[in-house]
Amino acid sequence: MVAEMPGRMAAPADVARRERCAPGAGTAMTRRKLAGIAVTAALAAAGLTDAGAAQALAASDEQAYQGTPGPREALQLLMEGNRRWSRGRARHPHQSVQWRWHVAGHQDPFATVISCIDSRVPPEIVFDRGIGDMFTIRTGAQALDESVVLGSIEFGPFNYSSARLMLVLGHQKCGAIAAAIEVIESGCRAPGHIQAVVDALRPAYYVAKPQPGDLADNMTRAQTRLTVHRLKQAPLLRKLMTTNGLTIVGGHYYLRSGLVEIIA
Repeated sequence: MVAEMPGRMAAPADVARRERCAPGAGTAMTRRKLAGIAVTAALAAAGLTDAGAAQALAASDEQAYQGTPGPREALQLLMEGNRRWSRGRARHPHQSVQWRWHVAGHQDPFATVISCIDSRVPPEIVFDRGIGDMFTIRTGAQALDESVVLGSIEFGPFNYSSARLMLVLGHQKCGAIAAAIEVIESGCRAPGHIQAVVDALRPAYYVAKPQPGDLADNMTRAQTRLTVHRLKQAPLLRKLMTTNGLTIVGGHYYLRSGLVEIIA
């Protein structure tokens, strides 16, 4: 990861110089070159060289986009994919063998999705996307911490200017939310490190508790909105919002319909 320079974003020339001089940079460049050679060899082995390879790559994804989509276009891609998924008309873009070869040597993801670990809400399926399309960070009820999780979220848009959309995705009937409510209201402690998840969800509980309606649903929505707010206040992400057009939104997923609603 390229270190952030105090008070300013690193200029491209500075980044390139530090990458050349960084320990292991030569090894990384060699790996990238070897990856490119491997992809070329694989295409040749399949008889997909030159024009044939280009045609195969172009045909590998009906939904292939031209250039790098901005945040608005990225959100449109995700929501269009979600509508296909909810209607049972998923196209599974960017999941072919040819596309896998295409992205083997590089990546230009257009979004970062922060979602729950729930097995029913895998982002690539929910949004009908494929490999290389998005960074995904998944924690219980999309809870954040002060170090590894937040750093992982920041890593994507800081190092890849293509990723200018960030979407926090909560979902209906969240097990982590239900468990947190039970622990908080019982006054007991959750086993192991699960208590850290409960503690991270306490603010959402206190926001949702006075609200009318279903406590778990209100808490899930509150957690999504609080996470969006916290991400917008993180100094590095706030800077990227100003300098690179990073946009951060929040969504809520309905398990039965399969639809995502933008709520923040």
